[in-house]
Amino acid sequence: MTNHVVDLKNTDCALIMGSNCAENHPVTMRWLLKARDTRGAKLIHVDPRFTRTSARADVYAPLRSGTDIAFLGGMVKYIIDNELYHKDYVLHYTNASCLIKKEFSFEDGLFSGYDQENRQYDVSSWDYQKDENGSPLTDPTLQDPQCVFQLLKKHYERYDIDTVCEITGTPRNKYLEVLETFCATGAPDKTGTIMYAMGITQHTVGSQNVRAFSVVQMLLGNMGRPGGGVNALRGENNVQGATDMALLFGNLPGYLDSPTNAASDKDLISFVRKITPGAAKLPFTTLEEFRELVKEGFPNSGWKIHSSKWLVSMLKAWYGDAATAGNDFAYHYLPKRDAKKNYSHMMMFENMLKGEIDGLVINGSNPVVGGPNANKELLALTKLKWLVVIDLWLHETAEFWTYDAWRRPVYNDKFNPVKPTDIQTEVFFLPAAAVYEKEGTAAQTGRLVQFRWKGAEPVGESKADMWIYNELAKKLQQLYADSSRPEDEPIKNMTWDYENEDGHDDVLKVAYELCGYFLSDGKPVEGFANLKDDGSTACGNWIYCGGATLKDGEWFYKPQSRKKDDPSGLGIFPEWGWAWPVNRRIIYNRCSVQPDGVTPWPGDEDRKLVNWDEAQGKWVGVDVPDFIGTTSPDKPNFTKPFIMRPEGLGCLFATASSMKDGPFPEHYEPWESPTENRMNSQNLNPATKIIEPDKQGTSEEYPIIATTYRVSEHWQTGALTRNLPWLAELMPDMFVELSEELAKEKGIKNGHDVIVSTTRGDLKAVACVTKRFKPFLIHGKPVHQIGMVWQYGFKGYATGDIANWLTPHIGDANTMIPEYKAWLCDIRRA
Repeated sequence: MTNHVVDLKNTDCALIMGSNCAENHPVTMRWLLKARDTRGAKLIHVDPRFTRTSARADVYAPLRSGTDIAFLGGMVKYIIDNELYHKDYVLHYTNASCLIKKEFSFEDGLFSGYDQENRQYDVSSWDYQKDENGSPLTDPTLQDPQCVFQLLKKHYERYDIDTVCEITGTPRNKYLEVLETFCATGAPDKTGTIMYAMGITQHTVGSQNVRAFSVVQMLLGNMGRPGGGVNALRGENNVQGATDMALLFGNLPGYLDSPTNAASDKDLISFVRKITPGAAKLPFTTLEEFRELVKEGFPNSGWKIHSSKWLVSMLKAWYGDAATAGNDFAYHYLPKRDAKKNYSHMMMFENMLKGEIDGLVINGSNPVVGGPNANKELLALTKLKWLVVIDLWLHETAEFWTYDAWRRPVYNDKFNPVKPTDIQTEVFFLPAAAVYEKEGTAAQTGRLVQFRWKGAEPVGESKADMWIYNELAKKLQQLYADSSRPEDEPIKNMTWDYENEDGHDDVLKVAYELCGYFLSDGKPVEGFANLKDDGSTACGNWIYCGGATLKDGEWFYKPQSRKKDDPSGLGIFPEWGWAWPVNRRIIYNRCSVQPDGVTPWPGDEDRKLVNWDEAQGKWVGVDVPDFIGTTSPDKPNFTKPFIMRPEGLGCLFATASSMKDGPFPEHYEPWESPTENRMNSQNLNPATKIIEPDKQGTSEEYPIIATTYRVSEHWQTGALTRNLPWLAELMPDMFVELSEELAKEKGIKNGHDVIVSTTRGDLKAVACVTKRFKPFLIHGKPVHQIGMVWQYGFKGYATGDIANWLTPHIGDANTMIPEYKAWLCDIRRA
């Protein structure tokens, strides 16, 4: 989230897309209702299905799964055509005035630089025209045809209301109501928030869906202001913390790129040159020379000019005395990904199926239920030599080798079962402690990190994750202790001291390393601005730097005392928990005042977060300013609020290295779609990797759209809740929701057993005939959509067929997140 959960109370309008927050994130709904009660805020819900969130909304608008960019692209056109954009904000805080290279073009769904054979772009033309210093050329009048604003206007001129409604199936009157309601937040005294979850991201255009949100919010001036922002709602309470710690395959902690075996990453200096914007052509061969250049400053670097400090401090935290300036701070210890390989979830299982992977450790995951094309992922596990599962329950993945995993009713004619007796994979199960049976921190969806004490002892032989990994690492170091091979040095030399004087693993020892300390005296580094690349600081994750501190010889996570004080009245509560970075609750908060740095936006004095204080000669505010505060006494001297960007501006146009599939979001159909793309002739996102061309269902054979979601009674893949009889009783059966119209057409009654079929398999479920789904009118023809719960499996008290038997192995062009939310099927009575 760019903002935070309590900040929702400050909004004038909330646009909720791809989320059923009333059920899945109920605390957010509490603050939205507060906004409605106190500010008269309007709530808008856009979703294929009428949910409990829809029931609480002022406006509900249905749309066909996979058409979010068409919906939002029409909003961009409406904003520009009716001059509803926040003019001062757009001119000063976005790249609207920047001139783009004349080589850039867009034609019939393809941006310039497309390589059809390899399904990828040469993005070199997606960049600014620059002056001799490398800074973007601009046109403050926004009239030059090559300026971002004019290119944006031209790109979305095709997205008129009637065309959008034909693509999305949204009734015209409802779409207009959404446009009029949300676009009113472009007024300087208004803000609107956008909230989303996996209904937005789990598409072949998932990243561009989120980009479309940011384009809308920057046009309306809603970023960096209370009640605004683009706010992801995480599906688990520490998913935010997991991604912060390098859960994603291309990341080091703190979202630094992880190195590959490419020449650009061959040594520390080469890698620093690669990850530091503006450094590619600078004359330096050592970090000492680079530090001198940083002192002088160079254009188009942004705050990432300090990337070397974050990287070296991480290496010092990991490898201690072995990380010295003389050996590139042990940079060569970092594993290097094959630059030509894809390490995403789906490709991992594809490679596993080919026999390229010997072993797998699965911690807190259940891909036999949760993975796309789960039959294929089940089969891939049989190719492993060994599998370790760390979890609370013997769930479906832990027991993939049993008879229950391979038993299929006769209706499933697309699955070739394996005999359990033929499976050679050796499976190890390590029972883990539940969340309330261990202490430590969790980072929730608003970047708020909170420490939790242990509430109960683990059951039986269950152990906390930290105990498991601590014992594993100690054993590995013992095994490699006498090795003289260079490739074993990363294990031998890694720092591993996470136990207290009694020999028990100590989470505060982790805090010490994670949040940063000075090597000279062991004292905490209070904020990432103080990290160094000379080997004097250690910090496991730069965005968490300053999150823990030392008092009276004891380490603790901030704040030491939890105070429920909110001096601002904006719900910031600065001494309740700690938000990364540096306890900042709303990022890009320079945008909360006008370009002069002093004056609030007209009519919005109460929502000012920071400002320049002339008397003190510095920036002050109710939130931590999101930029480097100047000490100049005569002027604010800082007008580029998006500090992680090289140009310091919010990007209506995503330049060269930002996205793999285009600088503007463009509508493409899902891989499996009931219709041809009417916006351009490219049906599928041109940069999406096609893994299984033979598994693509056609609308002739499979005319019905399907999607997946969860219910409140079950948690994620259901391993936790389906093993609890009282929750299993509340929601005992796998079910499929379908409209009354489709049920009548198929001769299906409520409670009937039905078969849902795709090219990947079939499943059996109970029919739930409902008014929550309605047919969509797509290009004049009715199109049906059904929905199913993805939380059932063959273990526990509540069992049922697995929804993800049916979902495809295809994903987003940027992240490879699977397209769970839009695919084709058919349905019939069992």
